[in-house]
Amino acid sequence: MIANVHDLVLTVGFMSLTRIDFDLTSIAALLTILGYSLNDTVVIYDRIRELLRRYKRMPMPDLLNASINATLSRSIVTHLTVSLSLLALILFGGQAIRSFTATMMFGVVLVGTYTSVSIASPILIYLGVGRTRQGEPEDAETATPTPPSTVPEPSPKGSVRPQRARARR
Repeated sequence: MIANVHDLVLTVGFMSLTRIDFDLTSIAALLTILGYSLNDTVVIYDRIRELLRRYKRMPMPDLLNASINATLSRSIVTHLTVSLSLLALILFGGQAIRSFTATMMFGVVLVGTYTSVSIASPILIYLGVGRTRQGEPEDAETATPTPPSTVPEPSPKGSVRPQRARARR
């Protein structure tokens, strides 16, 4: 959500600085930028999720770098394709869609890419995702076993007798 708000605030700021008319096409551009950035962020987060399962002991910053590098070629090709389409619309589209294409060009090419790679992914470290990867591990493979505790469990007669708790795996 932070990355999406960042995209929209910067794009509206660009529109106000360049005095682009705020009309229905600009709103359509803002919604398109929001969807595009959300999709790009989901692609990177999906790769992060895959690598979290595959590399259980990799530190989170290294895992984020690997995830971004794995999706970087896809992002570059997608952004170049969108940029070429928007460039054609700016040159040959006319005045009717100029506010749409200028807003899209700024929002998708500059802000959307930056936000997905440089804000949405590193914010996972700030939120504490994978915190156990950087210090003491807590996953099933590397955790130190804890001694079983005694948990009272009612017997069929109603009396309480201690019973060993089952170790969680």
